[in-house]
Amino acid sequence: MTEPVYSVASRLMRYVQIDTTADPNSETTPSSMKQKNLSNLLVKELLEMGVSDAHMDDHGYVYASIPSNTTKQTPVICFCSHVDTAPDCSGTGVKPILHKNWDGSDIVLPDDTTVIISTKQHPYLKERIGDDLITASGTTLLGADDKAGVAIIMNLAEMLIKNPHVKHGTIRILFTPDEEIGRGVNKVDMKKLGADFGYTLDGGERGTLEGENFSADACIVTFYGTSAHPGYAKGKMVNAQKVAAYFMSLLPLDKLCPESTEGYEGFVHPVHMSGELEQAKVQFIIRDFVTAQLQTHAHMLEELAQKAVAAFPGSHAKIEVTEQYRNMKEMLDAKPQVMQNAIESYRRAGLNPVLKNIRGGTDGSRLSYMGMPCPNIFTGEMAIHSKQEYVSVQDMQKAVDVCIELVQVWEQQSSNE
Repeated sequence: MTEPVYSVASRLMRYVQIDTTADPNSETTPSSMKQKNLSNLLVKELLEMGVSDAHMDDHGYVYASIPSNTTKQTPVICFCSHVDTAPDCSGTGVKPILHKNWDGSDIVLPDDTTVIISTKQHPYLKERIGDDLITASGTTLLGADDKAGVAIIMNLAEMLIKNPHVKHGTIRILFTPDEEIGRGVNKVDMKKLGADFGYTLDGGERGTLEGENFSADACIVTFYGTSAHPGYAKGKMVNAQKVAAYFMSLLPLDKLCPESTEGYEGFVHPVHMSGELEQAKVQFIIRDFVTAQLQTHAHMLEELAQKAVAAFPGSHAKIEVTEQYRNMKEMLDAKPQVMQNAIESYRRAGLNPVLKNIRGGTDGSRLSYMGMPCPNIFTGEMAIHSKQEYVSVQDMQKAVDVCIELVQVWEQQSSNE
């Protein structure tokens, strides 16, 4: 390949200025129509660089293909990122700032000088001294999650088209809406996508490769009481809110909760309470890397609910568990070459791969269970969903290098038949 010409920095700084905040209260796809503004731009840029089939469907998904340039029978590989940003922090009026050859000093953001990005709060920054960093201006998130991934894939497409001597099979590109609100692949047309294996570009630190994530269920515990006039309630009233409150007091404080777990430890986490005298609900998310443990955690909640009911005669409880997503590792283990080829591409790009787990969900997890095993590659996006969000340009460039190596690894390991 000729000397790499990276476009990730200019692309990211262009893309983040387009507001693509997802709307969890909307039932449309995409949840906010403004996400299509970026998707339309991506289609335009892909067509201009020679990706002739690039298009956006009615749901805001962008599909594109780079044809194979090898005679080998090579699997079709998809690269995927999401265009939306999280509603946790404003994504309106993002003003990206490039800090060239950053010297390690605190970065005071100009539009709100109380927002300071420092190595004390963000230890990974110590490894990025001398890099070019991109931040927002202090009043918004940056949107590197996941527009850094989008910029990396766009740069990858550009470099493959400009360097036809880099041998690869058919490459599919997929940009999705609404990942941040858990709907990123709800409307993906897997038949049209037509990929055998995939890689999301939505990870953090340089060199990290994520091939496993939480398995997840949702759980609603509903308590039922008995209404009575409060002036004449003795021996009659059973307040469902009090039953729910007692139930909440029984939850463990030093284990099985987000505040006390890390690594491969799972948890149960109450995310919403509502209620009145006759009925009260507690909504939970249940998480564990071992799928079978989800049932164990749900059983614990049921036991605590029955203990609460026993303390309030006349009350009763119902527990409902709904599957959300599953650990992608279970699918990746069945196709070990997906991770093996990624690891080899990291090494060829001069990186020592660091295998990490995701204490959350990912589009790649759901895509894996939709028939396209799909681990997650780093982008450099850090301090996501916050005004302190930042990304290293060199991290993004190195991710492009990894993807260039990755398509060649797949081609080289494929059969001539």
